[in-house]
Formats: sequence, C-alpha cells, structure tokens
Amino acid sequence: MKDWTILNVKPIPTASSSLLPNATAQQPDYNAAGQGRRLRSWRAPVSGPNTTIVRDLPIIRARARAAARNDPWAGAAIEKGDANGIGTGIQAKMIFGSEELQAAIKKLWVKWMKVSDADGVLSFYGQQYLAWHEWSEAGEVFVRKRARRPSDGLPVPFQVQIIEAEQCPADLNTIASNGNKIRAGIEFNAIGQRVAYWMYKEHPGDASFYSFGGFNQLSRIPAKEILHLFRPMRAGQIRGIPDSVSVLVKMFNIENLDDAVLERQKIANLFAGFYKPGFDPENPDSMIDEMTDDEAETDYDDVPLAGLEPGTMQELPPGYSTDFSNPPSPGAEYGEFLRGHLLAVAARNGVPYEVLTGDLRNVSDRALKLILNEFRRGLEMKQWLFFIPQFCQPIREAWFDSADVAGLLNIDDYQAQRDEIVETLWVPQGWPYSHPVQDVTADLKAIRGGLDSRDDAILRRGADPEQIDKNIDTGNTRADGYGLVLDSDPRKTSSAGLTQARAPGTELPSTDSDDDPENKED
Repeated sequence: MKDWTILNVKPIPTASSSLLPNATAQQPDYNAAGQGRRLRSWRAPVSGPNTTIVRDLPIIRARARAAARNDPWAGAAIEKGDANGIGTGIQAKMIFGSEELQAAIKKLWVKWMKVSDADGVLSFYGQQYLAWHEWSEAGEVFVRKRARRPSDGLPVPFQVQIIEAEQCPADLNTIASNGNKIRAGIEFNAIGQRVAYWMYKEHPGDASFYSFGGFNQLSRIPAKEILHLFRPMRAGQIRGIPDSVSVLVKMFNIENLDDAVLERQKIANLFAGFYKPGFDPENPDSMIDEMTDDEAETDYDDVPLAGLEPGTMQELPPGYSTDFSNPPSPGAEYGEFLRGHLLAVAARNGVPYEVLTGDLRNVSDRALKLILNEFRRGLEMKQWLFFIPQFCQPIREAWFDSADVAGLLNIDDYQAQRDEIVETLWVPQGWPYSHPVQDVTADLKAIRGGLDSRDDAILRRGADPEQIDKNIDTGNTRADGYGLVLDSDPRKTSSAGLTQARAPGTELPSTDSDDDPENKED
C-alpha cells in the first residue's frame, strides 16, 4: 500500500495575513469580515463547539435557573413549552404481535408506569414532564436506567432516575487510568464512543443541605446506563446549553428596568402635605406636633422626622418652605418598549409572544392560527428529533429487555425479534382544534378523498384508533340493546337527520303491539 505524504503545506492567507500585499488596504469580499470603524469593536472568538460551552456552562446554567425561578417571563416560557411539548404525556403504542399480546403488554406497561420513578415521586408521564422541563431550563438532563431485583416487588424490575446536569461536572477534563479521554465529564474511547459518565454521588449544590458526604466523590457510570437528553447546536458538541442563553442578559436588564419603573411609581404615589410647627409657650425650645399635640421625633440636629408614606403630613422646621416632588412617569412608550424586548425573549425560547403573554390585541383568528402552527412545528421537531429518540424509545427498549429477563413477556425468540418487538408508535397529546367545525370538516373531506386515513387523523389528536373503535362498538351495542336511535349514530341517522337504510342484522327490536301474542286475535 502506497504511503501518501503532504508536502509544502502553506497556510491559507487571510485579510490580516502578512503574506498578502497591501493586506491592510484590501477590501474583504464579505461585509461581515470587515475591520473598519463600525466593526472594529465586534470581537468574535474563534472557538470550537465545546471550548466555549465547557468554559462558560456552569455560570450560564446557574443564571438560566435563576431566571426561571425569579423572572416571570423566563418561567412562563418554560412552562408553556412543557404544557405543549408534553401535556398529559406521550403515549406508547405497541406495533408488534397480535391484539391479545398487545393488550397484555399494554396492561403490564400501564402498571409499571405508576412506579417507574426511582425517586418514588412521579409516574412515567410525570418523568416525561420533568425531563422536558430540565432540558428546557438547563439545556440538558441525564437519565439513569436502574435495574432492580425481582424481590423489590415491581411489575417489571426496572426504574428510571432523572439526574440534573450539574452532577456531571463540565469542567472535568483529564485522562482516565485506562487511557480514555474524559471531556466535560464524559469518557470517550479511542474511536470517540461514549463509554462512561463521571458523576457526583450527590448534587454539588446541596452540600449545605445534607450533613453527610458524597459531594466531591465521583462515580464512573457505564454509558449503557445513562441517557443524555440535549440538543446539539454544532457538529461535535457534547454538552447541552440553555436555549435562553442569548437573552439571559436582556431578561436580567428588563427585570431591573421594570423594578426601577415600579419603584419610581411608588415614589410618585407618595404625595405628602407639609405644615410648620407651633411652639409650646412653657418650653420655647420644643416643637409640638399640631396634629397630635405630641412632641415630634427629631434627629440629632433637632429636625423633626416622619416616614414618607401616602397621605403623610410632614412637619417642617420654622423658616422652611414646601416644594412638592414631581417624579417623571414611565411614559406612554414604556409598554411598547417592553413589548419589543419580550418579543425577543419569546422568539429565543421558541414560544410565540401571544402565547407567552396572553396579549391577543390586533391579532386576527387567521394570524393566530398561523402563529400556533409555527409554534407546534417547533415543538414537534423537538419531540421527534430529540425527546422521543433520546428519552422515550431507549427507556421503552430497556423496559422490554428487563421484562424479558424477568420472564414476563412470554414471547418466543425475543432476542431474534427484538428490533420488531420494541418498535413503538409514540403518540403525543393532540392539539385542540382552532375552529372545530371547519377543522373536523376538513378532516372528513381529506379522509373521504383519500388524502388521509382515519387512523392517522385520530393519532394526531393524541388518541388510540383501536381504543376508539372499541368504545364505539361498545356504545353501539349498548344503544341497540336499549332500542335507542341517536342522531350521533351514522348507521341509522344521516348528518341531515334522516333515517339511514339499515344493514341486515341491525334492525331495531319491534315495539309494535301487534307483535304481542296476547293482542293477536284467535
């Protein structure tokens, strides 16, 4: 095999390179590459996808969490994402096997979801919410798959533990004893595969809460036990960063500005009256409060003191005149100024301004529908590209493996068919109709025209088509047993309210008195 060698490698000249003649006078091809007066202060660091994140991640994450706790708009943006991204939970629907097998697996899954939390607090749907919330607030979250003993009494000997990102130190960069590289708390082998995560035994931020140790003790956890939920923004990025990072400073300044405006208005409301004191004839050196006939409290210079509160009557020493304060108002443009900044906050958090604030002024129904469609498209991207493949599906597969080892599946050749068995149809909570009559009519026309299927239309609403069919059949059977003819039953009544032709075997039981043998003539 021939060896290839690169010879005479020269750096590519740049606008600032000394290799270029007249480098200082050359005009760059792109305006953004200019170094003129207007762009001289633009210092853009040339950093890789991990250097900047690892260096700044702890303080960014701490500020993002502080904003979520204290800033109403930051907290609301995250909660809106939680409510629409997870809602009541993303359901799992098994595809493999017969109806009997699917029903048995579903029953076992539902039973396990109630006790899925290793911390014993949430159901599996609640853990979906918590994982999404942590991901939105901190930019990443870790999930540990915990194998349990059969003696623990769980429906399936398996649980899930949510771990905050701070427990995996982003500043841990070293070489492990086995020669692997540890970058930002994650251990990689020679070919760049994640083989382990190094985590504190306890949350480092709770050192003052617990009296026992473990805060500085790191444990090596195999990568097969850990799920890392984050959204990489650059190729090669290994840790997540909050979406709100580019508006954290703006939110901080908005909060300070709003507090200053509020304080200014409080001062403006401190309208006070002033009066001059009289004198006690028996004690000319004292000043009497004419309103209460009590001696006024004074400071070390014998100046009367009084708190400035709404309705205050402030006493003045002799010889002083009054001058009422007139602090400036926030101005008529303050609301629009605040709105402009909230638009930026909402945009960066992926939440429409109208959804974040509830401000629907000058927004038509058609415009609102377009806004909501764009919001939902962004959430669906997060659901299907990140949350479901990084969180839901790996947990489902681990659950199947644990159930098989425990002998709970009763499926022959599980390992040979594993890929087909664990394949799951995930069904997020459906979006409510914007215009129920128009939307349902559109669905019906699409189904009848062959542009959509009934099952797909039902799944988009977050429901199970098979369960709906069973419910319809149960309701129809019960109605037929009572001899009920309902306008909602398309088998018997058209949408116009006309009686439909009935198929054989669906005739109603007769109620004609002539059918009664006792009423028949001999």
